[in-house]
Amino acid sequence: MKQKQLIKLLENKSIVVPLLFLKEYKKLNISLEEFIFLMYLKDKGNNFTFDPKNMSEELGVNIKDILVFISSLTDKKLLLIDTFKNDKGIGEEKVDVSLFYERIASIISDEVIKDNEEELDTSIFSTIEKEFGRTLNSSEIEFIKAWASTFDSGVIIEAVKEAVLNGVSSIRYIDKILYEWDKKGIKTSEDVKHFLSSKNKENKEPVEVFDYDWFDDEDE
Repeated sequence: MKQKQLIKLLENKSIVVPLLFLKEYKKLNISLEEFIFLMYLKDKGNNFTFDPKNMSEELGVNIKDILVFISSLTDKKLLLIDTFKNDKGIGEEKVDVSLFYERIASIISDEVIKDNEEELDTSIFSTIEKEFGRTLNSSEIEFIKAWASTFDSGVIIEAVKEAVLNGVSSIRYIDKILYEWDKKGIKTSEDVKHFLSSKNKENKEPVEVFDYDWFDDEDE
């Protein structure tokens, strides 16, 4: 597929190319032409009948190019051609692009995890080490990573400060704090501040002492 054909295809055909896919496609180890062909298949929906002649007419390329794309993408495990029998018992082939979605989802997921870990390395980990006054061990780091998948980073930091305020520098103690906060529906830093403010207010309220005359209390 020549570059001019690609440009004409994108101009004249209703092929939607998600920006996210365009950003990540090179990590699939495919050419731009193969990527555009995948977008064409994506727009036709999953499990549609494999018809090289019709594809050739719609894309404006020869059937040989279509078969080359199919073969290459199948070898790269981004495409499947499933054989089945129709209602008349005649064998047909369908194009399945689910493998492409799985690969793209995996790439995006890995990027998110990587970004999150980089952020944690410079924020939560360093903050906790500073509060504890020591370096975290591997087990403690795994605990923190698990927290980060559930709690906002601000909530984790507030839990660390609460533990240190109570004179405890323990990951498991912080884990208990987070567990209790989670049961109370505390999800953000603002939730934590509101909860602690209400808790401190309750602790400062004087205990009411009843003026009761026990000596004058007689049994009837």
